Amino acid sequence: MATRGVEGAYQGALRAFQNPMLALLHQTHAPFVVTVLAMVFTAERPTVVVADAHAEINDALKQLRAAGYGDEDSQPLPVGNARDLCRQWVQAGWLVRQVSDDAEVYRLSAYGVGALEVAGRVGGARTRVSESRVRTLLEAIERLAQDADPDLMSRMVRLHEEIQLRQRELTRLEKGGAVETADDEQLLEAAENVLHLARELPADFARVAESIKAIQRDVVAELRHDVRPTGEVLREYLARGQRILDATPEGRAFAGALRLIGDPGQIDNLWGQLRIVLRHRFTGLLPEQQRRELTDISRRIEQGVREVLAAQRQASHVITTQVRNHDPMRDRQVDELLRDVMSGLHKWVSGSRRGEAVEPLRRLPVADVGHLRQRMSDLRPQQPPAPLRDWDESEDMPAADTRAWGGPRYAELRAHLEAFADGAASVDVVAAFRAGGAEIQRPVDLLGLLEVADGAGMTETDEVALVDTVRPDRTRRRFALGNVVASNPLLADGSGSDE
Repeated sequence: MATRGVEGAYQGALRAFQNPMLALLHQTHAPFVVTVLAMVFTAERPTVVVADAHAEINDALKQLRAAGYGDEDSQPLPVGNARDLCRQWVQAGWLVRQVSDDAEVYRLSAYGVGALEVAGRVGGARTRVSESRVRTLLEAIERLAQDADPDLMSRMVRLHEEIQLRQRELTRLEKGGAVETADDEQLLEAAENVLHLARELPADFARVAESIKAIQRDVVAELRHDVRPTGEVLREYLARGQRILDATPEGRAFAGALRLIGDPGQIDNLWGQLRIVLRHRFTGLLPEQQRRELTDISRRIEQGVREVLAAQRQASHVITTQVRNHDPMRDRQVDELLRDVMSGLHKWVSGSRRGEAVEPLRRLPVADVGHLRQRMSDLRPQQPPAPLRDWDESEDMPAADTRAWGGPRYAELRAHLEAFADGAASVDVVAAFRAGGAEIQRPVDLLGLLEVADGAGMTETDEVALVDTVRPDRTRRRFALGNVVASNPLLADGSGSDE
């Protein structure tokens, strides 16, 4: 039994030391890695452009080597330039390389943040059992017990006791009682406890963001594999992308924390309370670094929340883009084409000789798709019209048919208008057209009659008239025009006057 217990504990320790965070702290060059990462990545600069990070790390290496570090008798320094070191750190899981605002940047992974926090706690002030820390533990246990107890009467009794305690304190203060103040030592212990809790937050936020990115990679890989029907994949993973915070324990924990700190009023209240603390005289006993950490607590919380929400938005965007652009049919066609190319290459290799020249494909074959219109404004037909039929000179066309489809009959129209006027000084042109015979009621004859009336002098009234015309093939067409009154052509040219 004892052997199995030792073996199980040893296997657990082996698994723990495979964690990238412990691997960073356990390696030979851990002091250099921790120092450089802490200098390059700060709360004010969580991401660093790749070129800038390489330049700063190279500069740090030069300064340490110039100071005598890296010799056989001193702490060894890693071999290689900053580019090689950053590539190794990315592979080890301490750094993450990504694209942000069209530029490649580095950022600390959750393991890197955790390693820096552990190194900072060990190298800083010694952790001690304090009244503040014990009080925090007792209050947390008390709150846990209250939340876990469903008994109504117990909850009511606790609330009454708390109300009475607060009421007694309020009454004492109203009667002129002094405010009980803590001494500077107690306040220092409480401040150290607050900093201890705040140092855990960056690693927690980083773990949530990385878990979201891991889900994003899983979703995209599943969509690309196209194992299941497309509709099923779309429904499942679109819903998962929309509720990505609920998919992991870290995400659910962050969603609960977000309900507490996501309200802008809560952040403003936190910042106001920190200002009260920083104005107290006991903060003068704190080291400068700890005072800066107290000042940055609210900003680090806001920054962590923004990083997680940005990771969530990015994951939803990537998943949605993959869903919209994923084309299983196209992917299968590309796979089949690549397999055909590889198959043809294997066949050619088996029958070829060493040093045999290969005729390159200088241009891709052009698909024969017929004629395509080059310009949308090109009014020319795609195909020329059919040639005209050869005319036989001996073939006569009936004169009546030719005249029926010809232009206006001006002589007949003028004579008809003069006869319809019957000696009057003016004549209604529309009425005259309606009274004409079928041979002068064609559409062209209506235009011709208006030309004759215009030559004699005409005026247009406000009345709109409808006129029916008849073509030689007996089809009819109706026109609308203003009613026209013309002078009698016979009187207008003076041919009808008395001699």
